Amino acid sequence: MRSSRIERRMIVTTAPSFVIVGGGLAGATAAKTLRDEGFDGDVHLIAAEAHHPYIRPPLSKDYLAGTAERDSVFVESPEWYRRREIDLQLGTTVTALDPAEQRVQLDTGEALDYDALLLATGSTARRLTIPGAELQGVRTLRTLDDSEALHEELASGGRRLVLIGSGWIGMEVAATARTLGNEVTILERDPVPLANALGDELGGMFAELHVEHGVELRTSVVVTEITGAGGRATGVRLDTGDLFAADLVLVGVGAMPNLDLARSAGAAIGSGVLTDAALRTDLANVWAAGDIAEAYHPLADLRLRSEHWANALHGGAVAARSMLGLPVSYDDIPYFYTDQYDLGMEYSGFGPLTRGAEIVYRGDRDAREFISFWVAGGRVVAGMNVNVWDVNEGVQGVIRRGNVVDPARLADERIPLEEL
Repeated sequence: MRSSRIERRMIVTTAPSFVIVGGGLAGATAAKTLRDEGFDGDVHLIAAEAHHPYIRPPLSKDYLAGTAERDSVFVESPEWYRRREIDLQLGTTVTALDPAEQRVQLDTGEALDYDALLLATGSTARRLTIPGAELQGVRTLRTLDDSEALHEELASGGRRLVLIGSGWIGMEVAATARTLGNEVTILERDPVPLANALGDELGGMFAELHVEHGVELRTSVVVTEITGAGGRATGVRLDTGDLFAADLVLVGVGAMPNLDLARSAGAAIGSGVLTDAALRTDLANVWAAGDIAEAYHPLADLRLRSEHWANALHGGAVAARSMLGLPVSYDDIPYFYTDQYDLGMEYSGFGPLTRGAEIVYRGDRDAREFISFWVAGGRVVAGMNVNVWDVNEGVQGVIRRGNVVDPARLADERIPLEEL
């Protein structure tokens, strides 16, 4: 890959200007890390949203439920950015990137020159193109504003919510909505929710959980229309003609990485912006982190793109150190978590390597208190702890060591994870 790094000595002698495009967790973490590492040049953090950077997991969980304070979702306070002399420009979009001139153009008319630039433009919720998708009451959940609007409608209970799609966000919203006393229907095109992430058996466990809590779950269905009256959604129709009445419709069919800026600048693109292990793109002095980065992972020996918060958090920090010329390699094992009803889960591992892998259980699967391990080629490539706590570090250690493991020992709760 062609790139040139900013030498660390330049931090002291030339006070360079670093630009971060994207005001999410990856961008905010990168800005913080630059200052923590002693960078005293200009840091410009360009955020398209009007809110200062926040974290997204609470938007479908405790913040949506109304049990978390608003201030708790923000990465730092507005005053923090001023104290650290970070130029945080809210409600501002980068309209063009010129890597040859090392300059970005903002929608304010301003142009910024940079010595190093981080692309952390995040993702946008996918929308449906079926009839009725534009009606009032049809929502997605991606932003703080989305969560607050959804809470306003669900908080008092008694509403009929129809979810189209059963990914992580949709299932979390379903759990939150039921907890708040709403009726919930989930419509999913695949036979088993979350099967792409967990496989049929464990995806089925989450399906059972929701049905037990009163959710109507319909799988292997095709949604053809959102019906409405007076400009507002009133139901969701399937290709079979079945109609599900709705006061509110949430579309949860995934997200699309925001790649237009990187693509127009000529960066190499796969499912995201291609980077090396130090999160450098093939454009000189341009890095990528967070949802959009399809980074080479040295431990898995493959490229990965992840939309989970841990990737934004850790990737933003690694990108910042890489921008400073420090020798870094982003080798964190992918991680995410979910809380639904009385089930809490943490997952670590390499999803692409779990296809066709054997699942080994440690603990009580029926009681939903266990650790599951995905074993491929005799090695653990992923692990998930369900209602079993303080073991994630051990699970990640098993994955990182890459030892050939005996499934019987893996399942034996008497054997410490550190010995596997």
